[in-house]
Amino acid sequence: MEGSNFIDYVKIFVRSGNGGRGSIHFHREKYIPKGGPDGGDGGRGGNIILRGNKQLWTLLHLKYKKHIHAQNGAGGEGGLRSGKAGEDIIIEVPLGTIAKDGETGNKEAEILEDGQEIIWLKGGRGGQGNNHFKSPTNQTPRYAQPGEEGVEGWKILELKVLADVGLVGFPNAGKSTLLSVLSAAKPEIANYPFTTLVPNLGVVAYRENRSFIMADIPGIIEGAHEGKGLGVRFLRHIERNSCLLFLIPADADDIKQQYKILDKELKLYNKELVNKPRIIGISKSDLLDDDLKKLLAKELPKKIPHIFFSSISNENILALKDMIWKMLNA
Repeated sequence: MEGSNFIDYVKIFVRSGNGGRGSIHFHREKYIPKGGPDGGDGGRGGNIILRGNKQLWTLLHLKYKKHIHAQNGAGGEGGLRSGKAGEDIIIEVPLGTIAKDGETGNKEAEILEDGQEIIWLKGGRGGQGNNHFKSPTNQTPRYAQPGEEGVEGWKILELKVLADVGLVGFPNAGKSTLLSVLSAAKPEIANYPFTTLVPNLGVVAYRENRSFIMADIPGIIEGAHEGKGLGVRFLRHIERNSCLLFLIPADADDIKQQYKILDKELKLYNKELVNKPRIIGISKSDLLDDDLKKLLAKELPKKIPHIFFSSISNENILALKDMIWKMLNA
């Protein structure tokens, strides 16, 4: 996913179709000059439907499509003929997309599976024709229902990347390098902050033809929950991950403090993230000898599993996969 093509938030105006009007009509034939009412019903208005598509990774296709209107239902006709229903509009979205009301921010729908369909805005019902209103006291009703109006409003589509493992770390922690080693993903890698400007996904091959999905989340800095750095723009993607891999480089000034800052930012953004299973990975461990590793290990939280690894020398890469797989299947 290229930076310019990754869109995870769009605001659009959507409107479902109006229902068609019921018909006011009376049966007429050569020898039946005054037949009874036979007005047909109006057709329903078109729905706005959300559909999950696993081939999509971004909301880019909706960025410049700000207004989406479904078709109105057709009016009923004589001879009890119902009007044609308005054509539905299907909006295909990536898995992990949340639909919200644009004014209240309330969640209205969530797409998590390929092919999943949710009627987001229901089309208006068609009006009943005058045939429905005949009675012993009123055998020639000259009344039919108007169609029900559709629903409209500004709506928000927000994407939260679905992945098994989320890589969490400061800029230059080695997240993109690790993803490129573990999978076929080719994220941009360079020695300056915020090389990664969008989440990158990679499929990691594991033993016996098994696999899991890893997401490289753009670097977090202190104050990210307040909008500093890349701010909260990408913190929401971490909410979807089954477990988190905290990456801290071996050459960090204070490994213990870096972990505390990362943990704090996640808590301040969403306290529920505290409950996600996590692993601490010390990258660039080819810079360390065994004695220094033992010394640094004493600084890490006791209850959280940790591992020293190197994406350059492939040290403990398979062991890291084993640790992640075990946690995913715990």
